[in-house]
Amino acid sequence: MNRKVSRALTIFSPLAFGIVVLGGNVQSSDRVFNKPGNILISDQFNNRVIEINRAGYIVWSFGLGPSDFSPSSIIGVNDAQRVGEKTLMAGTGNPGGFGDCSPGPCLDNRVILVDREGHIEWQYGQFGVSGAGPNELNTPVQATWLPNAHVLITDQANARVIEVTPDRGIAWQYGATGGCNPITSLGDDCLNNPNSAELLENGHILIADENNSRVIEVNRDHHIVRSFTAGGTTNIVAFASRLKNGNTLITDSGNARIVEVDRGDNPVWSCSTNGDPLSNPAPLPTRALRLRNGSTIISDQFNNRVYIVDHNVPCNTLASYGLPLAMGSNTGFGTVQVRQGMNGPYDAKVNGDYTGITPPRDRDDDRDE
Repeated sequence: MNRKVSRALTIFSPLAFGIVVLGGNVQSSDRVFNKPGNILISDQFNNRVIEINRAGYIVWSFGLGPSDFSPSSIIGVNDAQRVGEKTLMAGTGNPGGFGDCSPGPCLDNRVILVDREGHIEWQYGQFGVSGAGPNELNTPVQATWLPNAHVLITDQANARVIEVTPDRGIAWQYGATGGCNPITSLGDDCLNNPNSAELLENGHILIADENNSRVIEVNRDHHIVRSFTAGGTTNIVAFASRLKNGNTLITDSGNARIVEVDRGDNPVWSCSTNGDPLSNPAPLPTRALRLRNGSTIISDQFNNRVYIVDHNVPCNTLASYGLPLAMGSNTGFGTVQVRQGMNGPYDAKVNGDYTGITPPRDRDDDRDE
């Protein structure tokens, strides 16, 4: 039974702030919920999901902040996606040593769908519980809303990707629960710490098999159709998406780079996220998405920023959100502007732009393209 529960959130009034022009024509007063072009960010260690406008002002948030470790926040959030006016988010908990979570860990193994007011409309997994049984998850790092209203969940510590129905049944699974024998971990139906999964137009599933340092495309019969490693160079693959030109965009976290490969696994574009002298040497970027206009938005986790780079001039920064780079010490928390800081932003998506990733259907049954 779906149970509506009130959760902590903030919706900011456009009348609460004066007009300040920043970043071209984007204004601080332009604080419209779910506006196309706004950016939805999983602010991981601040235990919240925020929506910002292009000037960096917070339009909407869910979660009480870095010192709250209750079910009213989404603890250690790794992923968020807008589904119509709902927000799908995945919490992975906290390893401990943070405020009230000390000594920890604080478990939050939930995938939840919340409405604008912060009510949970659907949930799979439980707060405070880790497991692999019915309605149980262990470190769900990503969730993808499918066009059939199922949810594809990357259940990392259980070494599996599961497709969950609205009534919480498992319709399909890839990966042996708990993992495979290391000797056979590169074979069919075996994953090692998977970090994302997307449904492709051909019906296959594209999986970032993180600790096997590869991207695999698998069919519904559990066979690997193609594998990508950028010619054997990837290390800790955090995310992957399939572009319209047939190429695959890979977040190569261990190498602090974003790399695009063609169908033959040949690199054709790349961007390093640790090239700035003030960058953390190993920022472990977690998400990179190609946008409709050709630029790329990057969740640069331990540089505590989300930024957008040019395609024609790789790594040329077009916009940046968060405090200035400071060798990893630039964390912060604020309720007005992301210039007040973020802490380990794990995922960022632009409202209405599903380039390379699975477009959902909203509750009106029309595609959110």
